[in-house]
Amino acid sequence: MSRVAIIGSCITRDLWPIQGDNIEDLLYISRTSLPSLLARAVPGFAPNAQPPGDLTRAQHRWVVSDLTKQGFDTLLAYRPTHIIFDFIDERFDLLSVGGTLATHSWELEVSGYMAGPPLSAARPAPRLSSGVERLWMDAAAELADLVAATPLRDAAILLHETQWADGYLDASGARRPFETVSVWGDRYVDIGEHNDLLRRYQSAFRQAFPKAVSLSADDAWTADAGHRWGLSPFHYVPEYYEEIWRQLEQAGVLRDRCA
Repeated sequence: MSRVAIIGSCITRDLWPIQGDNIEDLLYISRTSLPSLLARAVPGFAPNAQPPGDLTRAQHRWVVSDLTKQGFDTLLAYRPTHIIFDFIDERFDLLSVGGTLATHSWELEVSGYMAGPPLSAARPAPRLSSGVERLWMDAAAELADLVAATPLRDAAILLHETQWADGYLDASGARRPFETVSVWGDRYVDIGEHNDLLRRYQSAFRQAFPKAVSLSADDAWTADAGHRWGLSPFHYVPEYYEEIWRQLEQAGVLRDRCA
């Protein structure tokens, strides 16, 4: 029976509810980056017992997992038969704090944890900088070594390869170009730069995991203004999810799923 883990973003997780299947059987590790996933815990960080601000329990869990570095241990304990990676969450900047790294996600920003120690002393590490790219490439190689040295070696590795859409379908079905795009708030970014980075990340991952199965729907990289989570360059039209779901079925990921 299959046990599916996702290290990535909503573009992969949403395949299940969009295609009418149950997400309860999935392990979903989100709002992290490979260098942060494999770094040591942020020293001195103590999470609140309850989600701060307007965060949901799931959003708070992602933040805490990234700061305390629970993700890899959680993955090991889950004993997945299939691990699906996607790198859409690799759009966030990193933070250097206490000799380690954290992911500067929107959820971390609104949590309030940035206002006090230890995160108040954090220094930004821009996502598009050459330094962060080197950290990411090193982390991909380290991840391959860790997988090979643990029971995760028996899991099938899948890479959900994608790009930010440069246009979207509006309510009338007309295709419109994105004029401005932000990671969150006023953090405006260039779609082309992030797509170039994704291509480099995905290429490096395939080199680190040469047996990984690639999933891609490159003829359907169009965003949908009517998407359940709103308009975004990585909230795609229904045809996108249908095609990736078909490829998951073809790869045997959806066969005999269990809790």
